[in-house]
Amino acid sequence: MGGSLGMAAGEAIVRGLELALEKKSPFIVFADADPAHAARGASLVKFLNTGQACICPNRIFVHRSIAEPFLSVLAERVGRLKAGNGLEEGVTIGPLIDEGALAKMDEHVADAVGKGATLVCGGQRLTGEAYDAGTFFAPTVLTDVTPEMVIYREETFGPIAPVIIFDDEDEVIKMANDTDYGLAAYLYTNDISRAIRVSEALRFAIVGVNDINPTSAAAPFGGMKESGLGREGGQEGIVEYLETKLVGISV
Repeated sequence: MGGSLGMAAGEAIVRGLELALEKKSPFIVFADADPAHAARGASLVKFLNTGQACICPNRIFVHRSIAEPFLSVLAERVGRLKAGNGLEEGVTIGPLIDEGALAKMDEHVADAVGKGATLVCGGQRLTGEAYDAGTFFAPTVLTDVTPEMVIYREETFGPIAPVIIFDDEDEVIKMANDTDYGLAAYLYTNDISRAIRVSEALRFAIVGVNDINPTSAAAPFGGMKESGLGREGGQEGIVEYLETKLVGISV
């Protein structure tokens, strides 16, 4: 290295490292939640940027007792999403990043349906004059999703909402944590004790309670486990750019 930089030969320039990696975010709806309110939240955050955002949920867990009204609202809202050119009036969802992403959507839907999942809506590439020049996939809802399916294990990163039915709190916490990743998690409940208990039990770095956007520039953002290293934002994010120096003085 040049002497003008004041560094010895071979000294590293990079002092810290912050990584944002894969995720498998759960969205949990408990029996005491308002199913319509939760379904609206799920539709907004799941299909954000066509499902191509790091905080989009990949597994939607719904208590059996409210599964029917939740799915009814979710399917209705997803069915109203209009794909196309974002500069056109009324368009609410855009294309996927490339052909490889489209192939992944086809793979995840075909695998799930082949293993017993129910296709509620969507499930195919959109074609026709408005879509052929792009990579558009129909906003999709799947139910009866199980752990044996690829979509349960792998990050989809697209407009597919897989719904899993559960019966009790311990069961859903175990299923939610059954992943190598740990970025964001969401839960809907009207019980504050449950909200605190489940938030502490979930092995995810960001938890939204009845809130699909718990992040801000003033808050630390990053993941646990294999979802990332370090933090950006907030005081913790500033620390990533600092280097601690110790000075010892003897008098």
